[in-house]
Amino acid sequence: MFLSWWKRRRRRRLLSEPFTEPWREVLRRNVKHYTRLSDDGKQRLERRVQVFVAEKNWEGCNGVVVTDEMRVTIAAQAGLLVLAFDDEYYDHVLSILVYPTAFVARDVQITRAGVVVEGRQARLGEAWYRGPVIVSWEDALAGGRQTDPGRNLVLHEFAHQLDMQNGRELDGTPPLPSPGLAPRWAEVMEREFQQLRRDCHSHRRPLIDCYGTTNRAEFFAVATETFFERPAALRSRHPELFDVLHAYYRQDPREFSP
Repeated sequence: MFLSWWKRRRRRRLLSEPFTEPWREVLRRNVKHYTRLSDDGKQRLERRVQVFVAEKNWEGCNGVVVTDEMRVTIAAQAGLLVLAFDDEYYDHVLSILVYPTAFVARDVQITRAGVVVEGRQARLGEAWYRGPVIVSWEDALAGGRQTDPGRNLVLHEFAHQLDMQNGRELDGTPPLPSPGLAPRWAEVMEREFQQLRRDCHSHRRPLIDCYGTTNRAEFFAVATETFFERPAALRSRHPELFDVLHAYYRQDPREFSP
C-alpha cells in the first residue's frame, strides 16, 4: 500500500515537470510514429516516456554508454503499445540493457520460467519475466526510424512483456480488456497462426514475418509489429486479426501511419 502511494506521488511529481525540448527533438528525429500522432497523442506518449525513463534501470553493455537519446527512443516505442492503457508503465520490467548491435548470448529457449530470446546465434533482443529487456541499439533506432517498415525490435520485445502480464508462461494471450474478447481472440489468433505456418511452409510471401511460426508467443509479438508498422495492409489482408488487436490495444495505428 505504501509503495503504491509512494509510486503515484513520485509519478505526479515527474509529470508536473515540462517535457524538455531536447527530448522532443529526439522523438521527432528517431520515432516516426510520434510525428504522426495528434497533439493529444503526442502529449500522452511524452508522459509515458517521462515515467519510463525515470523508473527503469538503464545499463549499457559491450562498451555502450547509455544516453538520453537511447532512453527516450526506446521508451517512446515501448510506450506506443500502451498509449491507450490507463497508467501502464511496465512496472514488472526492472531494467533495460542496451547493446551496441546484435549480441551473442547463451542458447535459451522459451520456457515456463518466462524467458524469450530473439534470433539464432547473434540476437537482437531478449525479454525476461519481470525484466530485464535487452535490445540492440542499432536495431532499436532502425525500428523507431522505420528503416525497414514492418519490423520493430522494441515493439516485439515489449509485446512479450505484455504477454507475460498473465504470469510466467508465454502463450500469445496477454490480459484482455474484457472477458467477451477472450473466445474471439483465441479463435482468430489460432486460425491466423496456423495460416501463417501453412503460408511459410509453402514458401508464399505472407505479410506477417515467418518468425511468427516459432510458437504462439512469437506470433503475437510479430503480429503486433505488423499491426503498428503496416496497419492498413494488415486490415486489408487479415481483417479479423486486425480487429482483435485493435480491441486489445484500443487504438488504430492507421490514424498515425503514412
